[in-house]
Amino acid sequence: MNKEAADLKHSRPDLKGSLRRLANSVREWLRRQPLFRRSEGEGRGSVFERSKEAGGWRTSPFGVLVRKEISDHIRSWRFMLLLGIILLTCIASLYTAMNSIQEAIQSDSSANEFVILKLFTLSDGTLPSFISFIGFLGPLLGIGLGFDAVNSERNKGTLSRIMAQPLHRDALLNAKFVASLSVISMMFLMLGFLIMALGTIILGIPPTLEEFLRMISFIFIIIFYIGFWLNLSILFSVRFRQPATSALSGISVWLFFSFFYDMILNIVSKGIAPNAGTATVEDIVGFQNQMLWLSRISPYTLFNEATTTLLMPSVRNLGPLTTEQVYGAIASPLPFGQSLLLVWPQVTGLIALTLICFALSYVLFLRQEIRGRS
Repeated sequence: MNKEAADLKHSRPDLKGSLRRLANSVREWLRRQPLFRRSEGEGRGSVFERSKEAGGWRTSPFGVLVRKEISDHIRSWRFMLLLGIILLTCIASLYTAMNSIQEAIQSDSSANEFVILKLFTLSDGTLPSFISFIGFLGPLLGIGLGFDAVNSERNKGTLSRIMAQPLHRDALLNAKFVASLSVISMMFLMLGFLIMALGTIILGIPPTLEEFLRMISFIFIIIFYIGFWLNLSILFSVRFRQPATSALSGISVWLFFSFFYDMILNIVSKGIAPNAGTATVEDIVGFQNQMLWLSRISPYTLFNEATTTLLMPSVRNLGPLTTEQVYGAIASPLPFGQSLLLVWPQVTGLIALTLICFALSYVLFLRQEIRGRS
């Protein structure tokens, strides 16, 4: 009996060791599973990292790049300066629009219709309207956020380090674009709601549902418009090695479409205009349509037509009209759905230009060789 107890006593350490080894094996197996893998650099009380299939985009390389780019943009002095310029000019245009609206309401009681929308379009002549400021200064914001998106990483030698991580090449371009566009979207959403709130407080007239929908659509068109210039600047950043060259290229395209393109169209129109003495109505209408389509190559024209139609419900057509078409038409504001259908080709054109710039930058970036500080 004493011998059996002694044998059992000597066997207990072996049993404890076997159980300990089994527990360690199970723990090691669970640690190797993606569902229970602990994030690198996190403490004992951190949440377990889910697998790539089960987790969200925040744990993916693309989500990390987007959050990093948004943080860099918000903390940069460049963004602060551009935001300050746009905010000051928009507040100044709001002040002039307030004076114009108050004078119009005092002189004509029929001006009370779509009052909130007039905050974006009216001006007393001293300063341009809100949409004019955005059409002129919006491209500068897109160019300023994207002209050094890729070449700065290449010059600092960090591009090769980023590409050494387990992520695709297109994820870098997508993250740069999505982060910059997210910052632009948040800024203009807050700016639009700020103007609407100030107008409601000062004028004492709340916006209707149709005015609210038109204002939201107007902000989305601004985002599409600035997104084109952002993608164009990213294309120049991929193509040129120096940030100064890419910035000057983007500004040159902006100046060309803002000032010189209309001058060139005026010269072309004088050369191809039909003879006023022998031209028929069909010849004149065809010439006007031809010049209208040539002007729509410019993104500024597409933006101006889309925003004017949405913010001015009285606009019923964007092309030339004959006397027969105008005769008998009822002068009434166009419903929101019809205005949206009227500007849908312009919005599609802006999106198409953005996709073309992105495709070119994508092809160029895939064909480039990436080396350390090369």
